[in-house]
Amino acid sequence: MSYLGEQVKKIVIFDGKAKIGEIMGGLASIQLKPEDFSSPIALQMAFSRIYEGVIKALEEGPKKKYVAEVRMTDSLGNQVVIGVDLGEAPPPFSKSEVKARITVEIFEEEEV
Repeated sequence: MSYLGEQVKKIVIFDGKAKIGEIMGGLASIQLKPEDFSSPIALQMAFSRIYEGVIKALEEGPKKKYVAEVRMTDSLGNQVVIGVDLGEAPPPFSKSEVKARITVEIFEEEEV
């Protein structure tokens, strides 16, 4: 919905903390999800997926990536954690724990 050509939107800014760390690039996609624990079969399939991911990462060789684990508290008091890929070069921070500002923009997509 827009008025006089302007898009209606809501912007909310949260403050949080970020922990900077390193991960092996090929291992970033290897993760367990809550649904992987829904049954013994689902867990076996998850282990197979993880095994294939580890083998693929070992074949490609080690690639170091820097990431930030960003933690914040949302408007309802829930703890929210997101990961941010910072690339392969070391980030320009002197500390491993820094502040984070998270901007959430809520809007309707204009139909074309």
